[in-house]
Amino acid sequence: MRKSRRRKPMAEINVVPYIDVTLVLLIIFMITTPMLQTGVQVELPQAQSAPVEQKEDTPPIVVSIKAQGQYYLKIDNQDDESIQPEAINARVMAVLSSKPTTPVLINADSNVDYGSVVTVMAALKNAGVPSVGLMTKSDEQ
Repeated sequence: MRKSRRRKPMAEINVVPYIDVTLVLLIIFMITTPMLQTGVQVELPQAQSAPVEQKEDTPPIVVSIKAQGQYYLKIDNQDDESIQPEAINARVMAVLSSKPTTPVLINADSNVDYGSVVTVMAALKNAGVPSVGLMTKSDEQ
């Protein structure tokens, strides 16, 4: 005959399922976090918006992109000067170090690739520009 022993209750918690869930959440966060950090904030203009009034005496920095892929930089109402895309970041940082409230605008041809505009916007963001404006042509022009 078998002796009927009563089993003692187990006082340990099985943590294996919790570890599995934690690792899955860790992987999800590791994948989604870089996607959240690369976004560029842009305020798109309304369809029929009024022209923006210039609040300060400082003229804006204008980065122009032609349809052929040529880049130009206009600082302090001087003439547009041709510039390489890699040099935009350094030049804008130099101007913003002395005048941090200078507005920055992008003037791109309508036939310019969207990727080129986003690349310039990302470079300006890395240069410390808080917001980038996009120049458009009104319906009247």
